[in-house]
Amino acid sequence: EFTGGVTPGFSANGGPLGIAAGPDGNLWFTEAVNPGRVARITPAGVVSEFTGGVTPGFSANGGPLGIAAGPDGNLWFTEFGDPGRIGRITPTGMIDEFTAGLTPNSGPVEITAGPDGNLWFTEGKNPGRIGRITPTGMIDEFATGLTPDSQPNRITAGPDGNLWFTEFTDPGRIGRITPIGAIDEFSDGMTPDSGPLGIVTGCDGNLWFTESANPGRIARITPTGTIDEFTTGLTPNSAPVGIAAGPDANLWFTENANPGRIGKIGAGCVPAPGPVEAQPRFTG
Repeated sequence: EFTGGVTPGFSANGGPLGIAAGPDGNLWFTEAVNPGRVARITPAGVVSEFTGGVTPGFSANGGPLGIAAGPDGNLWFTEFGDPGRIGRITPTGMIDEFTAGLTPNSGPVEITAGPDGNLWFTEGKNPGRIGRITPTGMIDEFATGLTPDSQPNRITAGPDGNLWFTEFTDPGRIGRITPIGAIDEFSDGMTPDSGPLGIVTGCDGNLWFTESANPGRIARITPTGTIDEFTTGLTPNSAPVGIAAGPDANLWFTENANPGRIGKIGAGCVPAPGPVEAQPRFTG
């Protein structure tokens, strides 16, 4: 029996956004539109929604956004709307929210599990911060070394034991934060005003990210901060946004501009055994 305000089915116009694999073998996702929900979908497509414990009343674009599996066997999510919160939901649907230590109206955006056993998240509203929350709900924020008003957006665990994140605001940067909170920013080799958004660790030991501003690019940054950009084969003005590492040693990304596409770029790795037609290669 599931608790915490469970509703079977999928509410119309719920505004699903973030999605993550859960420890229970299901997928969990956020619904941002008022009143805001966290939902679960089984591999067979059965949806359940949970609202009990989620503060209601957020507007569209203001409710639960990012979601990630935590080291404690629960799902953790961000709540963007004022004053902003970090939420935790158990596989049985029990929700708790945390605000102590979080700057009001800071706009938590994305969240990921860190190498230190904590969850790390971005705060997109000015002046911008990177936050850390322990599995017990203790929050710390970090801003030293972060350019003010840079709008930190997506965040991911890197191959080097640090957290890496995108900074969307012009001229655009890639940020790195260590588990003790030391921040460095990188932009050399990145086209100014390119609008970096999604970021993920590739099988090659580098970070790969999308540049959403026209004409759009896919870029790579090494753990030492060297950036390369790729455009060959990418439709101009296609607005790449999300990016994920695939099981075939490629990076797969979404293109948001009409008519909408899914793209892939090779990371230069040897793919895992399986029905892969050819070795991947760089397309840029």
